[in-house]
Amino acid sequence: MRISPFLLLIFVCQNLFSQEATILLKNGKIIDGTGNSWFRGDIAIKDGKILRIGQLNNWQAQKTIDVSNLIVAPGFIDVHAHIEGDEKKNPLASNFIYDGVTTVITGNCGLSEVNIGGYLNMIDSLKVSVNVAVLIGHNDVRKAVMGSVNRDPSELELQQMETIVEQAMQDGAVGLSTGLIYIPGTYSKTNEIVRLAKVAAKYNGIYASHMRDEGDEVTSAIEETFAIGRAANIPLEISHFKLSGQQNWGRSKITIPMIEKARRAGIDVTIDQYPYTASSTSLSTLLPDWVLADGQDSIKVRLANPSIRKEVKAYMIAKLKKRKLSHFSYPVVASYKADSTLNGKSIEQVNLIKGNKHTALAEAETIVNMMEQGGAGMVFHGMSDEDVKNIMRYPFNMFASDASIRIFKQGNPHPRGYGTNARVLGKYVRQEKVLSLEEAIRRMTSLPAQKFHLNNRGLLREGFAADLVVFDEQTVMDASTYDQPHQYSKGFEYVLVNGQLAVDNGVQNESRNGTTLRNKIQK
Repeated sequence: MRISPFLLLIFVCQNLFSQEATILLKNGKIIDGTGNSWFRGDIAIKDGKILRIGQLNNWQAQKTIDVSNLIVAPGFIDVHAHIEGDEKKNPLASNFIYDGVTTVITGNCGLSEVNIGGYLNMIDSLKVSVNVAVLIGHNDVRKAVMGSVNRDPSELELQQMETIVEQAMQDGAVGLSTGLIYIPGTYSKTNEIVRLAKVAAKYNGIYASHMRDEGDEVTSAIEETFAIGRAANIPLEISHFKLSGQQNWGRSKITIPMIEKARRAGIDVTIDQYPYTASSTSLSTLLPDWVLADGQDSIKVRLANPSIRKEVKAYMIAKLKKRKLSHFSYPVVASYKADSTLNGKSIEQVNLIKGNKHTALAEAETIVNMMEQGGAGMVFHGMSDEDVKNIMRYPFNMFASDASIRIFKQGNPHPRGYGTNARVLGKYVRQEKVLSLEEAIRRMTSLPAQKFHLNNRGLLREGFAADLVVFDEQTVMDASTYDQPHQYSKGFEYVLVNGQLAVDNGVQNESRNGTTLRNKIQK
């Protein structure tokens, strides 16, 4: 059969100009992560990369997905996570994936594995659903050298800590973190942190800090962070920026201008935030630091001393009065191994359940009793929504969950572990219009990628890693609450990690295509 020249020309042209992708997203409202307005287009993905963006009419794909009227954005980067210890329990990391997160940065608050090379190798071998970058945590570095003693390090001990940090940076850590309200970090002085931050700075790392105080002495804590940044010549990230305690409500009008002034003075400082009015940390933070030195056995011995016990309770009641509260109603049990039936109950409620008097002194005794039983993870209610919104408006502020990989239905954890990004997009963008959709996505994508030197991520660009989220801007919303935290976010229809679908038509699959993101800058 003879083929006409005209049909032959069409056949040749189609094959000449058609190209093939693994996945083709069609007709999406593309928000590229820069903060620019959305535009309509298609995205072709192949070999884990974004191959082409535009009007791709002649493209073929193994899987074509019509994403008409849905937002297509870079995968979200959670700059403050705590996944250590939970990766093997749930490598699917469903709470992150269903919230649009494709990359987490762990090792925050001074808490990390000390052997960063071994940790990253374990993650690569295990394969989790999200990409993982890690900070080296000062608390665990100090413990490795000094234990939990309350004293300054010797020069030899400080040099040993520097050696650990240097090895961590060479092995791929993206920076140094501190948790200066936690033992033993709280016992360290500024110069100790400067010495270690200088090591991280040599490898283009950053310094991320849970500061020494986020309440009454917050301004002093911010100034200390600036001093470390200047002395070590290192970029700063202030973790979960907030104002704790009712007596501090409204002080974001002071703290945000401090950040702005520092940036004008040439300090590379940014902040992150979770969009909630409650924090979550250990019950031990209610006690004086000196009581917590040298481990659980030492804590029990001290608390068994009647005079120390009395002093500790007086300290806690004084702090309660500063909050202008009569009862310990604001700390709520998230996870208490000694008695899981108390999860979800406030200290005030726990005290009454135990049959004690309804007084602050009796509640303080209940806290001491719980500490003798090993302590507990807590949710602390005590921030202002107006401060949350004021901090959220600051343009060099990222969003972070400050959460672990959640084990579904286990404990009564803070809802931020399930709903941080969806809450921003649903409550603060769509409903309350605190910031625009494009700006919110910039804070979740390109800003953290730039800060943590995550090359080829955080933007929708040809040649960049194909980490993407596709969601409905009209329905996206967090479902997790303080009373019922184990609920996944709604509205994320597709999530891709390194070019593979992790969520397909709203349902997570078994894909575990995350990788480790290592600092590759050598001295």
